[in-house]
Amino acid sequence: MSSDTAATNPTSLAPKARRTTREARAEELRNKILAAAAQVVGQHGYADASIGRITEAAGIAQGTFYLYFESRQALFDVLLPHVGAGLLAYVRKKVHGAHSFLEVEERGFRAFFEFLRTNPGFVRVLNEAEVAAPVAHAAHMKLLTEHYVQSLQRSVESGEIREFEGKELEALAYVFQSARSYLYLRYVKGSEKTKKLPDWVVETYMKLVRNGLK
Repeated sequence: MSSDTAATNPTSLAPKARRTTREARAEELRNKILAAAAQVVGQHGYADASIGRITEAAGIAQGTFYLYFESRQALFDVLLPHVGAGLLAYVRKKVHGAHSFLEVEERGFRAFFEFLRTNPGFVRVLNEAEVAAPVAHAAHMKLLTEHYVQSLQRSVESGEIREFEGKELEALAYVFQSARSYLYLRYVKGSEKTKKLPDWVVETYMKLVRNGLK
């Protein structure tokens, strides 16, 4: 068939269009199952996140679940990296346009806690994964840490960070990530008055970062 014929015959493009539509729908349904799983695990934990509960939350038949995941564990093994990618995308959007490492760090720090406010089940999905879905936990931590180290490395190359380099950057990434976790436990989850991280805590954290990275 010539290119002219193809251009004037829309049915010649139909198979590709159907495949594209089918693939898009499949991806949409898979994401729907993952979103439902995050919701159920966030509320009930991995142990009580049955396929029945997940499919009910997703609004699909249990048989449909097995078209996308061979087992509940297979779903759990990709759940945290999937939700974690959403966190990274959210933070990346918030730090876009920042002009210095300190600005990136403060924006990213605030964005992390903003994400938790709108995704309160994320912490449980993360914390229980170390036991219930170790493959997912390892993949998530690797992704998060690599992202953080890359940001630190750019700041070393620009001269903003002068006292740390090489393998020390990974250690720094874990220090900063750990701070987020424990500050969440104390000032967000453990607070009876607010679910928002107090500004003075952000300022204290940034004071430590600013003085520690001189």
